[in-house]
Amino acid sequence: MSGAGKKVADVAFKASRTIDWEGMAKVLVTDEARREFSNLRRAFDEVNTQLQTKFSQEPEPIDWDFYRKGIGSGIVDMYKEAYDSVEIPKYVDNVTPEYKPKFDALLVELKEAEQKSLKESERLEKEIIDVQEISVSIPQ
Repeated sequence: MSGAGKKVADVAFKASRTIDWEGMAKVLVTDEARREFSNLRRAFDEVNTQLQTKFSQEPEPIDWDFYRKGIGSGIVDMYKEAYDSVEIPKYVDNVTPEYKPKFDALLVELKEAEQKSLKESERLEKEIIDVQEISVSIPQ
């Protein structure tokens, strides 16, 4: 695994372990929010799987001697020379720096919405208790 590819895969794997998906799912109140959250989680898992597998593996080494026996040294050596001269550029992550502040802002917004939701739930629970107490105290 190349250095940059391994680093990206490691970061994604660590991030997936620290995300409290169940905790975030408990806060959602509408069906639309649950669907969007489910789509987000599915997309995250797909990207993470690709980073862990497809994009982080080194290619199989080429058995040049096998091809020399079947095809001949001249043409195989020409292909080997061309293959060895190819330089694959290292991956430079230009996306994360652009979207990380947006993602962090969304997390802050999510925490604020969670706190508002919890306060509203407490208020509604108290109101339900008050209404139940009033209905019990009314003579029948």
